Formats: sequence, C-alpha cells, structure tokens
Amino acid sequence: MCETSAPRFDEAALILGNQMVGPRLYVLSLQAPRMAGQVKPGQFVHLQIPGYEAHILRRPFSVLSVDASEGTLEILYQTVGEGTTFMTSLVAGQTTSILGPLGRGWDVLEGRSLVVGGGVGAAPVFMLTEQLLAAGYDPVVVLGAQSQQAMVTLERYRNLLGHDPILATDDGSLGIKGFCTLPVADLLSAGGIDRVYCCGPEPLMRSVAKLAEEAQVECWVSMERRMACGVGACLSCVVETTQGKKRSCVDGPVFNAKDVVW
Repeated sequence: MCETSAPRFDEAALILGNQMVGPRLYVLSLQAPRMAGQVKPGQFVHLQIPGYEAHILRRPFSVLSVDASEGTLEILYQTVGEGTTFMTSLVAGQTTSILGPLGRGWDVLEGRSLVVGGGVGAAPVFMLTEQLLAAGYDPVVVLGAQSQQAMVTLERYRNLLGHDPILATDDGSLGIKGFCTLPVADLLSAGGIDRVYCCGPEPLMRSVAKLAEEAQVECWVSMERRMACGVGACLSCVVETTQGKKRSCVDGPVFNAKDVVW
C-alpha cells in the first residue's frame, strides 16, 4: 500500500457540475487545485454536503479522476440514502469543503496486473489504471455492472486503454452475462497474471480474493466502510484483519486480501 503522499488539509472547492450519468449514478465535478495535485490512486476525500443541515458529518468518496493541470477532480457517487439523494440537488457555482487526501491507496507494482471494478468500484481503480499505463505496464481490466446503463465508466476506460475492457453485466445487456468473477476466474486459470487489484461490493471482492488465492496470485482490495471522522479517531470503519482490527480510513482503504478476515 502506498503511504499518504502529504498531510491532509481542508480545501474550499467550487462545484463545476453535477451530472446524472446512469440509474442513480452521478458525477460531481469540483475545482480544487491543491487536492487535484496531491490525491493519489485509491485515496479518498471527505466531503461536506452544503445546505444539508440534517446531517453535519462529512461523507467519504473515492476520487474517480483528476486533472492536476486544470485543478479539477471528479467523484462518482450513487444515491443510497438521504445524504446522497440531497447531493443530486447541488449545482454549479456552489462551494463545499473537502478534507484529504485520506487513506492509503494502491501501489503500482511490476508485472502484469488484473484490475477488477464492480459497480461504482470501477471509480477507485480508474486512476490506478492510468498510473499502471503511465509506468509502462499493460493491465487487463474487467468491469462489472448490473446493466449496460449502469456501466457508466466504460467510455473513460475505452479511451484510456484504446480498446474495450472485459465487460460483464448481470442482465447480459453488455458483455458476458453474469458476475465479473466469471472472466476473472478464466484469466487467473489461464495464468500470466502477477497480481489483482479489486474494488466493488464486498461479496465480489471476497470471491475475487478467493480466486486469486487459489491461483497463488497476490490480491489487493479496497475495503470501503461507512465512516464519521475519516481520520482514524472514531473507530466507525473497522476492518477485521489477521493482525486485529484496522481502520479503513487510515490503515486502508486498500488492504492485501490475505490479511482481511472475510
């Protein structure tokens, strides 16, 4: 796991846009030059929802992409409750506050990597894929979603890779019909994969971790949790590991899968 590259800080961010990109899926665009220049793949930011007085706590969000030269970053989020539903009402011109960069992200390691993103888990591994390519590696990318409409990061990955990633949808509307563990199992059985990076629903990560273990391939997972403080004080984001309880916000969110007690 990479260390946090710089001390965390609180930055005032200007909302540039808040676009619906799929069913219950939105991309929030922010002008935050300092954060955009320092956040690393796999890290997250703690966002204050402006105007949402019913809940004063910040919300943690993975960073989908950054443009350091423009000083911008994007967050992919899904509406799952009152807070994220309220976020859909945010408009360009409003300001918010983001705390970060937070957590320990992905290490770019030598060899051939398999990158797996399930649902909104495709967001935290996008910057990782960018970094792997920039380092001269050629990762294999597998994306899974419920349907074609929910495969909202596809065009980004297509443009980045120069070809389609391997796709799987629950309803078969795009790519392989079924969970993305199906192509993952085939790729690991075929050999030639040195490590797996995975983010998505916990059942998916557990299954991918088991497949990687059976293939004797190292696997890293992003264990996202509900959290209050985001800085390790409240102990609300505990992950059970073979070394005891760890905090997702500061000890993770990226963990070696073999250390996680599933």
